Formats: sequence, structure tokens, C-alpha cells
Amino acid sequence: MMGKWIDVRSDTVTWPTDAMRRAMAEAPVGDDVYGDDPTVLALEREAAAAVGKEAALFVASGTMGNQLAVFTHVKRGEEVVLGESCHILWHEAGGAAIIAGAQVRPTPDADGWMDPEAVRARIRVGDDIHEPKTGLVCLENAHGNGRVAPLSNMREIRAVAREQGIPVHLDGARLFNAAHALGVPAATVAAEADSVMFCLSKGLCAPVGSILAGSRAFVDAARRKRKVLGGGWRQAGILAAAGRISLREMTLRLPEDHARARRLAALLDAVPGLEVQRARLDINMVYARLLPAFPLRPDDLAQALAARGILMNGGSGDEIRLVTHYWVDDADVEKIAGAIREIAG
Repeated sequence: MMGKWIDVRSDTVTWPTDAMRRAMAEAPVGDDVYGDDPTVLALEREAAAAVGKEAALFVASGTMGNQLAVFTHVKRGEEVVLGESCHILWHEAGGAAIIAGAQVRPTPDADGWMDPEAVRARIRVGDDIHEPKTGLVCLENAHGNGRVAPLSNMREIRAVAREQGIPVHLDGARLFNAAHALGVPAATVAAEADSVMFCLSKGLCAPVGSILAGSRAFVDAARRKRKVLGGGWRQAGILAAAGRISLREMTLRLPEDHARARRLAALLDAVPGLEVQRARLDINMVYARLLPAFPLRPDDLAQALAARGILMNGGSGDEIRLVTHYWVDDADVEKIAGAIREIAG
């Protein structure tokens, strides 16, 4: 563990590794707007190959990647069908309306994925002048609730969209976590969408950046729209160098994070007043409910843990989330569980 704290607020808190810092310091660079930064170009080629797409675009964040996908796929006034608890709807500041001029049509996704027939019922492609037309369907896998959607569900939704000629975008912020959970290559998951975004800066430890990938024509259009958003990089190879290590090395070790999450869940199962959400333990996240018998609510528990050198997000309701990552080791898992057990009394 680097530094004072054990930080399980998210896997976004990961620091770059020593190898990343060295690669960043030594990276050959150019001007990416001119298309001549060799390290960015290498990252984009490697990223496209990793997810089985023709081309890829290096962007500043997952939100930028998702919003570029919406901006590129849909016309102004068109509708986007997506899950009612998905990141694009809840955590991207209304970007679809602001940037793309798109309307969103939420669909129930209680398990973290939508029912294909519910998607079919929400698609609008007719000639009724009162209705917006559906321009895009968005999936999320892995989901922020800790679940991984079955490939069969993704395939069924893509088939529904294809019937009407509607593209599918995958918010794959934790795509490689999903792939490990499903036991398939990331490209197999990404194959069920026309475009895919994945983050290099979550559990993959890069300090900055995400990838948006798809057909060459799609990526060319998205590159132009990235410029509209002020996302034209200059010597971005300094950042891309870390991203290349994320792809080559950090994607391979994610099962360690999943195993530590399962270990933490097993330890928390024994804590009185705590109910681990076992059905949501697909990746590197542990969700648990604080039952009435537990002495503290989430915000108070977060404060009590901080006094013990552990950072956890609080929040409303009775649920907590703890996220394992590269900088959380086996000893940290034991310390977290021990601290919560001590607080529970």
C-alpha cells in the first residue's frame, strides 16, 4: 500500500505503478491533433485489437467516451434507450441532452441489465410526427452495481436493435472485469456492440484516460467530435504510455481483485448487523446492507473507518460499497474486515 490510507472508495483511486511512471517519463511523443504522437497511435492500435474493433480513440475519461458515442451515433432530437440505473443516465451530468441534443428513455434494469422485450417495446422507429425516433441503445457491462450481464442478454438486445437498424453502444468502463467474470476475452463481450468505451484509469491503474472503439468510420467521426468538446490532445503520449501498460499487464491481474472482494465478503458475512449482497459479487465490488442492528449508518461508518486509516464512501440509505484494486492487498482486506467487526461490537 502506497501512503497512509487503505482506500476502498472506488477503483478510480488507483495510482500509476512504478513501471507506468517510468514509461511516462520516457515516452516518445508528438502532437496528437496532427496525428503524429507515436505512443498514442500505438495505444489506439493495441486497444482496438484488444476489443476486436477496427479503430480506437484515446479520450480523457469514461464520461467523455460515452458522451462522444452518443454524440456520434445519434441525431439531435433522437432517443437513447438505456437502463434506468446506468452510468450514462445517473452520473454524466445530463450530457446526452447538453452535448448531443438527445432524449433518454430509461428501461428497468433491476439486475444491472435490461430485458430484451422491454427494449423492443421502447424502440420507436415509425412515422408518427409526435414521437422521437430511437437512435441508439446503450448497454453497461460490468454494471456499477457489481453485476455482470450474461452474454446471452447482450446478444438478444443487439438482435432486437439490429432488427430496426439501430446501433448499440457498450459502456464497458470495467469491460475487462466483466470479461474475466464471464471467462471470455474482452473482444467477445465487445462484439455485442457497435461501439465500446472502456476505462484505463479505474482498476487498470493508468492516471488518466479511456478508450472509445468501433468501426473506422465511427472513430473518424468521433475524433472530429472530440475536437468539438475540446478533447484534442497535444503530447498525450505521456499519458498513453501508462495506458499501454494497463492493456498489456493490468488487465491480466484483475482476477486478484475479484478474489480479494470475495474474501472480504466472506469475512463481512460474519459481522453481526451486516448483510452482504452475494448476488452482486461478480467483480471487484462488495455491497452490503447495514441492518437495523448495526450501530452506525453509512456516513457514520465511513467516519469511524477513516479514524482507523480506511477510506470508504458513505451515502444515503442503508447500503455500503467497498471496492478492491491493485493497491489493496490481502493484509488490507483483513484490516478492513477487522475494523468493521470492531465497530459492529
